[in-house]
Amino acid sequence: MFNELKLTVGLMQTDFTIGRHAYGDVYSNFEMNIPGAGKLEVVFTPEGGRPQTTLVQNFPSAGIVQINHNLEQSILSFARACFTYALAEKIDLWFSTKDTISKIYDAGFRDIFDREFQQHWKDKFDKAGIEYFFTLIDDAVARVMKTEGGMLWALKNYDGDVLSDMIASASGSLAMMTSVLVSPNGWYEYEAAHGTVQKHYYKHLKGEETSSNSMALIFAWTGGLRKRGELDNTPDVVDFAGKVEAAALETVESGVMTGDLLLLAEKKASNRKVNTEGFIDAIAETLKKKM
Repeated sequence: MFNELKLTVGLMQTDFTIGRHAYGDVYSNFEMNIPGAGKLEVVFTPEGGRPQTTLVQNFPSAGIVQINHNLEQSILSFARACFTYALAEKIDLWFSTKDTISKIYDAGFRDIFDREFQQHWKDKFDKAGIEYFFTLIDDAVARVMKTEGGMLWALKNYDGDVLSDMIASASGSLAMMTSVLVSPNGWYEYEAAHGTVQKHYYKHLKGEETSSNSMALIFAWTGGLRKRGELDNTPDVVDFAGKVEAAALETVESGVMTGDLLLLAEKKASNRKVNTEGFIDAIAETLKKKM
């Protein structure tokens, strides 16, 4: 499954890479409405063993409950993917949780990362001149506000979901955020992680003009093409993917951009807002000059 590492890279102004553990947490949790006063318990029955019952909460009145879970092997695969990526890119690796509050769940992530690093990666990181750094997530957020990036920030599933959007917005636009899901089995899935601009889509259905930024979708295709070329040993495919990406960035840097970027760009006479189709056409014209 494509569920181990999500890498989100800001393409403009900053260079952040976020590793998101794409399994567990609130995305596969258990939730329940508590209708009134009563006792909530969790029962775990080991294979071939006796049930073990733990009190969760004595509810004095109505409420709600949420129970998250994760798998040690999945966390370990995520850690290995993060260390592998950081070493390959020669960048520092940050990992952050709230282990002071979550002394089993978050601390479990911390311990697995630390054990894997000490056993298999410390010497390699020292030789490469890069660092593995663990800190509380609130401290990491404060540090990120003062840095220009250049590292891999590894996060649990929900944390990675929220903070990748924050970094992307702070760097310009969600539509400039690329994403790849990496499996420890060597499978890759490239995607535009930002979702759909529903308002623009409904305007398009009415025949109205839109100015939707397609950069993340373009980079999803080029990322997939580049990886396919690497796996197949077809350098022409890898080269083409690079040229498409360069053409897309050069188009924006030349001042031709969609509405979301125009609002954030430096005021220049050469800046020009184009519609959805016009933006893609402009990239295609730039690409022709490179072919």
